[in-house]
Amino acid sequence: MNNYQGALQQRLGTGFSHSSTAADVIKGISLAGKTAIVTGGNTGIGLQTTKTLAAAGATVIVAARDVEKARKNLSGIRNTEIMWIDMMDPASIDGFAEKYLSEGEPLHLLINNAGIMWVPFRKDSRGIESQLATNYISQFHLTARLWPALKLACGARIVNLSSLGHHMAPFDFSDPNFSNRPYETLAAYG
Repeated sequence: MNNYQGALQQRLGTGFSHSSTAADVIKGISLAGKTAIVTGGNTGIGLQTTKTLAAAGATVIVAARDVEKARKNLSGIRNTEIMWIDMMDPASIDGFAEKYLSEGEPLHLLINNAGIMWVPFRKDSRGIESQLATNYISQFHLTARLWPALKLACGARIVNLSSLGHHMAPFDFSDPNFSNRPYETLAAYG
């Protein structure tokens, strides 16, 4: 185990494991009257998270790039709303946050789940490589923009999902946007 893992990746002793489900974790907890935003909450881990939070009574706003796909995947799941967002577009993130904040409602739970992987090389409008922009920078951008609503909740929670992809390739701080080296999608993901 390297120093980074030893210092920051300590087990919490929750009683849960890699085989625990979202339903296991939330068992017996009511989220009635709470609002959650789940980015990418219409597929994969995000969809399971959305289903679990909604079943516990939360109003879940699914932030999705493909609204039609989200509508199809969320069909029949109560307590859900869909709002369009493109996590690679800073203007889209700003617009999403402005729309949510205009309601003046607290945000109790923000789950930054959306991400991309194995994509061809491209950059966002700021010149940032797409996986770095979408999987990391956009999460902090959205969180910062939603901060007033998170503060209104008086005890909000923020969950940033990630993976062990960083073990596959070390981050190159000297060239994060692949300006001076060949693009490798796995290295960009990690």
